[in-house]
Amino acid sequence: MAGDAPRGDGAPPALPPADTGSAPHAAAPSVGDHAHKAGFWALTIGAIGVVFGDIGTSPLYALREAIAHAQEGVGGDLAVIGVVSLAFWALMIVVTFKYVLFLMRADNKGEGGTLALMALATHAVGRRSPWIFALGVCGAALFYGDGVITPAISVLSAIEGVKDAPGVGTSLDAFIVPVAAVILIGLFLVQSRGTAGLAKFFGPITAVWFLSLGALGLVHIFDDISIFRAISPHYGVMLLINDGFLGFVILGSVFLAVTGAEALYADMGHFGKGPIRAGWLYLVLPCLTLNYLGQGAMILDNPAAATNPFWAMVPQAIYWPMLLLATVATVIASQAVITGAFSVTQQAVQLGLLPRITIRFTSESQAGQIFVPAVNSLLMIGVLTLLVVFQSSHNLTAAYGVAVTGVMLINTLMSFSVISKKWKWPMWAVLGTLIPFGFIDTVFLTSNLLKIPQGAWLPLVMGAALVLVMWTWTRGSQILADKARKDSLPMADLIGMLSARPPHRAPGTAVFLTSDPDVAPVALMHNLKHNKVLHEKNVILTVRTADRPRVPESQRVLMEPINDDFKRITLTYGFMESPVVPRALAQCRKQGLKFDIMSTSFFLGRRSVVPSASQGMPLWQDKLYIFLMRNAANPTDFFHIPPGRVVELGTQVSV
Repeated sequence: MAGDAPRGDGAPPALPPADTGSAPHAAAPSVGDHAHKAGFWALTIGAIGVVFGDIGTSPLYALREAIAHAQEGVGGDLAVIGVVSLAFWALMIVVTFKYVLFLMRADNKGEGGTLALMALATHAVGRRSPWIFALGVCGAALFYGDGVITPAISVLSAIEGVKDAPGVGTSLDAFIVPVAAVILIGLFLVQSRGTAGLAKFFGPITAVWFLSLGALGLVHIFDDISIFRAISPHYGVMLLINDGFLGFVILGSVFLAVTGAEALYADMGHFGKGPIRAGWLYLVLPCLTLNYLGQGAMILDNPAAATNPFWAMVPQAIYWPMLLLATVATVIASQAVITGAFSVTQQAVQLGLLPRITIRFTSESQAGQIFVPAVNSLLMIGVLTLLVVFQSSHNLTAAYGVAVTGVMLINTLMSFSVISKKWKWPMWAVLGTLIPFGFIDTVFLTSNLLKIPQGAWLPLVMGAALVLVMWTWTRGSQILADKARKDSLPMADLIGMLSARPPHRAPGTAVFLTSDPDVAPVALMHNLKHNKVLHEKNVILTVRTADRPRVPESQRVLMEPINDDFKRITLTYGFMESPVVPRALAQCRKQGLKFDIMSTSFFLGRRSVVPSASQGMPLWQDKLYIFLMRNAANPTDFFHIPPGRVVELGTQVSV
């Protein structure tokens, strides 16, 4: 990862200096210095395309919605200047202060995001904490709720620009939703082919989009330069005080200006902290600020422009090119959300929050380029449903925001364990940092909850459904593991029995996959019971997930001899890696295990689960768990084991 060394120690953030990589004593920059700088700025451009796509499309609708609410109250210039002031300070406090300068320091070996933070907080506490686990599950579930809305509202808000196009009027209104649907269907259909080839264009296109935002804003600032008063937080506070409860409602719309801020933290592992910080501070923040100031100045000069201020800014001569650029920018923003959903799913599966799901790699060179068919299909269905039900970006703004504010508050709460236990900050510093952030997150969350009747219920219902699925899967898996341990024979006892009564021996190597290496695997017991043979070499194989995003190949394999007949092998993967068992076992040759895939049989224990009303979970939850288990990806595919080398032996168990 170029750009920034992973840090998790709470040291002050180092913003990228212009001479990154140059030696302090050098008289002139070397070729290596130039290469380092070039790599840094290439990552910065890449980050602009992926990380900032969502927040970069907010000017299409954020100010329009907030000012519409503000004009219902105090009205006049204060409504405009106050809203622009609130939007500017939301960008400063939520994005710059909280995410760029604070939360991005809480990385897990360079990775960010809710599940990475959950793993880091758990590691900091030193044990599995129920409240950290619950927060992580809720954060991951809310991410999907946000992920369904973002593509719909982004693309729809761009296509709606045709309403204000010169000479069009209302003649194309009936085609807005169908065109948005066609674009989004096309986007979801190309996911299976991978987007690595197109991704190199995302950064430059999005950079042009931000420069266009800044240029439009700069031109219109001079419509009424008194808009610069919005830089003072005084006007934002005055608007909230004068409007009373309505001011609280306005905050729910103002928050639309910072939706997408969580991507700065979630995508940190792809680009590094330095490039993301540079992209925000040097390009994105200035361009967004100019655009919001320009929209405000134009409305002060021409109040009628408040109906759709962004498109009112665009000169007729460049209207259609700008509409095309906006559409492409929103598609790129949607792509970033889809990719993020694939990544979160991979992490959730590895951390045991979701059943095994088929994950395909779409690039041989880039490990992060993955495709999750089930998630892609569900997202597409969800997005198209939103388009049909809500019909316009104005209606969708009611549903947008509550999931994002929930994730932001969860990130603040989980960071408590990291900065108090891992960074070892004094409690006054911890509370002095987190209480203001937590208060702002809570205010934004409650203001967005007011929109529940208009549509905010949707991401909450989706999030609650996913929390139920994750809770059921983890609880059911724990019950199953406890029952298996209770009914199984310890390996030490089995070895003693085999020594007393040696079975027939079969040539070759047998690998028995198990989640608990201390007890005899079900498949091993069935093989001895029914086939009455023991292979020449036997491997008890366990695949574990670390609380780190990635594990070095040198630390992948741990091999322990049990006796002459058995070896215990533990394979460790990070929560952002997909396990490839044959490749890992090939490394065992260096440790003395002669592994030949063509003379090795993999034995898997397949449990047939039946519901039980008298024990474990409620009956309806038992049935949900069984449904999830039946639809989980085959372990043969998930662990990338050649199907022709697999033997499955089953047993029935109740939950």
